[in-house]
Amino acid sequence: MKKKFRNWVLASRPKTLPAAVAPVFVGTAVAIDANKVNIIAAFIALICSVLIQIGTNFVNDLYDYLKGTDDENRVGPTRALAAGWISTTQMKRAIFITFGVTFLLGLYLVYLAGWIILLIGVLSILSGYAYTAGPYPLAYNGLGDIFVFVFFGIVATVGTFYVQAIEFSQLALFASIPVGLLITNILVVNNYRDAEEDKKKNKNTLAVKFGKSFSLFQYFVSIVISFLVPLYLYFSLNTTYFILLPLLALPLAIKLQIDMIRLNGVELNKTLEFTAKLSVIFSLLFSIGIIL
Repeated sequence: MKKKFRNWVLASRPKTLPAAVAPVFVGTAVAIDANKVNIIAAFIALICSVLIQIGTNFVNDLYDYLKGTDDENRVGPTRALAAGWISTTQMKRAIFITFGVTFLLGLYLVYLAGWIILLIGVLSILSGYAYTAGPYPLAYNGLGDIFVFVFFGIVATVGTFYVQAIEFSQLALFASIPVGLLITNILVVNNYRDAEEDKKKNKNTLAVKFGKSFSLFQYFVSIVISFLVPLYLYFSLNTTYFILLPLLALPLAIKLQIDMIRLNGVELNKTLEFTAKLSVIFSLLFSIGIIL
């Protein structure tokens, strides 16, 4: 039983789950700043965000396995189906349950904030499934980065604020940009590491389409823009200097950029992990800065 539970935990890819937590933290911080926080709504939004991330990971595991993308040559972390830990039937059932529970929990947010949240929720679930499944899988056609930035950045951050305040916020929109970019960088590292193998398997990520140099540049630009946003907010929206707290994470960002340039293959697995941690550290500091 313990081994089975461990297999499911690993299949959920816990190191990627910060991507689901960061936007909820930042969106809730903006709600606190506006004196419109709703703790229950924020908690439900957090659970839904994490479940969508897990469901997307399950779909990715299943369809990369069925397409033959995950095999013995994989340099990234071991995948559940490829390792034989979980059967395809079990994974399909887990996907249905995960997205089903997400939908049911999301109905509370729909009750609070109306039909727009229902639309966002359904699109988020469908996009999570379409990430690697369906007739035009996003991850196989260079659209994975856009999906992650839009849904785990803008939609998740602004949506978290909206279900609490029931209104739009310019600050939430600006704050969602670095959140989305730093989370997208997790995917950039993954695709940069796997570019050679993905090309053989016809998985046309941006790293395959435009080359690994493009991915290095994309990673760099995402970091630069992310750290410029707090500066922009400080000088243009009349915020206090606390909004600059995310700059404390800059040394880690610089180190990761250097690692991207000098490391290859399995060595990048640690860079992948710390890129996810950077997104959380930045978002926590950003959240504290917004609240203060």
